[in-house]
Amino acid sequence: MTEQRSSLAGVDRPVVGSYPTYEGAQRAVDFLSDNKFPVQHTAIIGSDLRMVETVLGRLTLGRAALAGAGTGAWFGLLIGLLLSVFAAGRHGVLTLVLSAVAYGAVFGTVFGLASHAMTGGRRDFASRSQIVAARYDVVADHEVAEEAKNQLIKLAWRED
Repeated sequence: MTEQRSSLAGVDRPVVGSYPTYEGAQRAVDFLSDNKFPVQHTAIIGSDLRMVETVLGRLTLGRAALAGAGTGAWFGLLIGLLLSVFAAGRHGVLTLVLSAVAYGAVFGTVFGLASHAMTGGRRDFASRSQIVAARYDVVADHEVAEEAKNQLIKLAWRED
């Protein structure tokens, strides 16, 4: 039977490297992997998490309709492709898929407009949310931590 690690397995492990970006921490673990280090004994832990919502622009009726149409068209394409498995002949498949995309776009437009109208002007902007950390620590199990630190010192020398 294999041993399962808890989701908090990195809490009591020593920090072998600390980076201001996730890409830096990822590069460090990749460097360890390239040097045949047992990376299954490491973890990347983000600290001081915060949610950042980037405002992409004003959400107008036109944009809401266009976004709904795009989403509906993609959904229609998916449904059309799934149903095309049961269609007979090439012409029938193409007609089915194109019809599903068109119907999806129409219904998506209607739902996009309706959902925008239901907000009552309380959220008239489009945004994207992401969770970011102030710092990313690479941690390793106690038995391999010293070796990982020494390897990451070599990486730091290369990057200077």
